[in-house]
Amino acid sequence: MTKTVLIGDGNITIDDLVHIARFNWKIELTNNAITKVKQARETVEKFLDYNKIVYGITTGVGDNSKIKIPKESSNLLQKNLIRSHACGVGDPLNEELVRAVMVMMVKNLSLGYSGVHVATIQRLIDLLNNKITPKVPKEGSLGYLSYQAHIGLVLIGEGEAYYKGNIYDSKEVLDKLHIQPLELQEKEGLSLINGTVDMTAMGAVAVYDAINLMKISDVASMLSFESLRGTKLAFDYRLSKVKKYSGMSSTLKNINLLLENSEIAEKSRELRTQDALSMRAIPQVHGASKDTLNYVKKGIEIEMNSATDNPLIFSEENDSISSANCHGESVSMGLDFLAIALSELSNISDRRVFRLVSSQYSDLPAFLTENSGINSGYMIPQYVSAYLAADNKHLAQPASIDSIPTAANQEDHHSMGTSSALKLIKSIANTRKVLAIEIMCGCQGLDYLKPLTTSWSLTLVYDLVREHVPKLDDDRILYKEINLIESMLVKNEILEYLEKEIGELSI
Repeated sequence: MTKTVLIGDGNITIDDLVHIARFNWKIELTNNAITKVKQARETVEKFLDYNKIVYGITTGVGDNSKIKIPKESSNLLQKNLIRSHACGVGDPLNEELVRAVMVMMVKNLSLGYSGVHVATIQRLIDLLNNKITPKVPKEGSLGYLSYQAHIGLVLIGEGEAYYKGNIYDSKEVLDKLHIQPLELQEKEGLSLINGTVDMTAMGAVAVYDAINLMKISDVASMLSFESLRGTKLAFDYRLSKVKKYSGMSSTLKNINLLLENSEIAEKSRELRTQDALSMRAIPQVHGASKDTLNYVKKGIEIEMNSATDNPLIFSEENDSISSANCHGESVSMGLDFLAIALSELSNISDRRVFRLVSSQYSDLPAFLTENSGINSGYMIPQYVSAYLAADNKHLAQPASIDSIPTAANQEDHHSMGTSSALKLIKSIANTRKVLAIEIMCGCQGLDYLKPLTTSWSLTLVYDLVREHVPKLDDDRILYKEINLIESMLVKNEILEYLEKEIGELSI
């Protein structure tokens, strides 16, 4: 059965958004949302009847807000706003992220503070439910406007869209499905391009993926920890009683669960006084990243359910407020913060990979291969890991602290939230690859400790990986195997398989 997310009677969640954008769940407005949207539209009509001066309705936008627009030209203004703002450049944004932005446009407009017609929101829903995805250039947004404008083009029968794997002029695909292009009326063009929906949508997808990465990082780290024969005395639960961070506590819970009944861990507990920090500080570093994630997740959830249009229509008071809820500073700063957390997660993972391939730091053969010299083993995957970790450090430089004035200095401070979101998404992809390399090397390390056995939990992971990637005896092409494990992480196969057997890991 087709699953449906209802929009209008409560908060939309990150899971809801991903279910629609990634897994093609349907979307439907509730009666409550329809009522509120109609009330706001009636208020806009009153403004027009009274010839009230309202930004973007009876005036131009940006520095043109000083210019009064006659009623007979207002509809043309709305169409022109879509056309003029649809000037993004570069490669297309992937379809999942475009769909995520469309979901947030629906949610933002359905709150009843924008003054659009119900039909306008419904047309966005029609595109989503029919899997029509506007072609949206990735580059050119300072936090809002251009992504939504390219989406808006499809609503009015202009621009381009993907449908069933092909790209069409939007009018052609709308005609195929007997969907009429919109004739935008007062306020609607402005509302379609306004708000923090693009950065918030991409941020929500990033948070969803980061949750799974945080969990799999604990798993990957324990494969390395076991292969390096670390001392689990550093993971005593009492540590979280005297340093009370929730992320650290959840990490301790995860790694102790993952090490339960491990022969390797038991026989290695007093092998040395203490391990290197990349091993013994896993609860503290992974925990800090989880605390950051949870902070950002809370902010994204607030923004997802906030009215971020400008101006906002308050029907009960027959009033409008032109302000700056469309400014996404909270989102942008949060996404920058999460990029820092991902950078540290990949950095400490790479340090563990380095120790795995360096025989002076382990009981393992150099580069995790026999006959070193003839074989390079996993020497170069660590180079790749180091590159990705270094790239994440560049991506961790905050975009939110940069701003360039626009619109004749009327828009003289921007959140740069779209840049923050795009950086974060690339950082997530980099981190996923680093963890894939760590998982591959960790499994190889376990092979050299046999007949000693790891825990039941980690054996499940090892066996699943070995179904796809055999032990490396002699040099072979490795990039396909890295890509294969990365693909398993993209599909969340390892984590879902593991959690099905041992229960959900903590964040």
